[in-house]
This record gives sequence, C-alpha cells and structure tokens, in this order.
Amino acid sequence: MVIRPPVNPDLTPDALPLGAIDPDAVNLGVFSRPELRARGLTDADLRRKVRRGELLVPRRGWYAQPEADPDAVAAAKRYGALSCASALTKHKLWVPPGYESLHVRAGKSASPRRADYCRLPGEALPVTTITDTIGLSLACAAGCMKDDDTIATLDSAMHTLGIDVDDLRLMLPQTSPLIDALLLECDPRSMSGTESLTRVRCRRAGFEVEVQPEISEAEHADLRIGRLLIECDSKLYHLSPANYTNDRHRDRRSLTQGRPTLRLTYDDVLYGWEQTLDDITEIVGAFAQ
Repeated sequence: MVIRPPVNPDLTPDALPLGAIDPDAVNLGVFSRPELRARGLTDADLRRKVRRGELLVPRRGWYAQPEADPDAVAAAKRYGALSCASALTKHKLWVPPGYESLHVRAGKSASPRRADYCRLPGEALPVTTITDTIGLSLACAAGCMKDDDTIATLDSAMHTLGIDVDDLRLMLPQTSPLIDALLLECDPRSMSGTESLTRVRCRRAGFEVEVQPEISEAEHADLRIGRLLIECDSKLYHLSPANYTNDRHRDRRSLTQGRPTLRLTYDDVLYGWEQTLDDITEIVGAFAQ
C-alpha cells in the first residue's frame, strides 16, 4: 500500500495543460464552516444567515444554500463527500453506465458500520469539502467499478485533462496494488470510453491490439487487430453529415488496401459485448487466412 499526501504540490491546476478541468472548480452550494470562514464570514454571520433561511444546516458544521445540489446535501447528511462516479459526473468527466446511484466517500466521522460508502485504499482521509477532487474520486472508483470500467474512466480523465499516466498517478492521493495494476493497462490515446473498453476487453481475450494505427499521413483508426480496423463510433461525432461521409470514404480506401473496418456502436460495446466479441473473433480469423 502506497499512501500519498492528499494534496500534490507538484500538480496544481495552474500546472495542468491549457483547457484542463480545475479539480476544485465544482460549486454545488454546500460548504463546511472552515470554507465559509475562509470566505470572510464570521460565526455571527453564519447564525444570521441560518435564521433568515439564506443557509440551511444539513448537519453540524456544514451549510447549504437553499438551491444547493441535492446530491451534495445528501452527502453532507451522511458525514461524507461526493466521490467516485458521482463526483466525476459533477466534474463533467465521462463515467460508464451502471453507476448512477449516489457515491459518497466516508469521512472520519462516518459510521464504520455502514457498507454503502466508497472507500479509499488505506486510511480514511478527512472530508474538508463536499466534492472530492478528480484524483480522490478516481482512487475511490477503483473500489466501486469493474476493472474494465475503471480503466476506461481513467483513460477518459487523462484524455479530457490532456495528461499522461505519470501525471495521473501524481493526482491520486492514495494507491494500491490493484490501482497500480489498472494503471498499467491505461492509455491516454484512447478517444472515447467505448474505445477504451474495446481495447481492454480484446486484449484480455488474447488479442494483440494496436491503438490509433495509421491509415494515412493524416488519419488514424481507433484500434487494429491483425488486418481488422475497429472504429468505436459515438453519436456526438459520427452523425454529422460531413463526418459520416468522410468515415465511409475512409472505410472504402482501407478496404482497397486489404484492411476491412468494423464500426462498433455504443450499444455494441456497453450492452452487447458478448456477441460483439464473438463477431470480432470470427472476422479476425477469416481475414487471417
């Protein structure tokens, strides 16, 4: 077990690449007393705002604006912080389906008897703000999500933030043998969660998978297994008329080179993987002859 400080001085928001998400930017309307004191409010101010209904008290030492995010209020009432999939969603990062329930990391004041908390590897860290940072949330996710889902979530975070595995490792306040093993399977080149899931699942099925294989000097496919190119389509990109047309032209050019293209939909990967893997296996075998 490796324990790191909760705050990494070497990776501040200012040090992240331009356009990266500030992990402290989420404001859900729930604050601890020290946070509000740091903003210049005195205890007398807090009492006055509570009397006026300008602040609510979900639990002692925590204050919520009347319009506060209900998930954040629920986390405060449970003596914890929003974390894992719930916090990553608030940070506007991609999370695979199946984790829509409320994810709360247990603080030191939380009951150790409750089983419905997300927990970090190693010691519990104090809850000082209602929404965990991206690093904390990703560390918690490894204990809640399936391994392939965790890898896809880590890949997505790296792609969104414009960082690599070494940078991501620095963001994690605590790690474990499981997290270290999952990081070895991560790849920041993956452009989507479905691409990450396809890569990981195919490799675990025994296939040798190339990421972002070159088609031409200016074009790359998502994945390649043998002669088979795999594109993991997303509705946001591939349904525009221009992109749809370009995709079909590229598929035709690749086929003339003896490299067929298999296009997988979101549902193929997320909800029909067993049949999808069978099809990949059959196609790869057919073109290997």
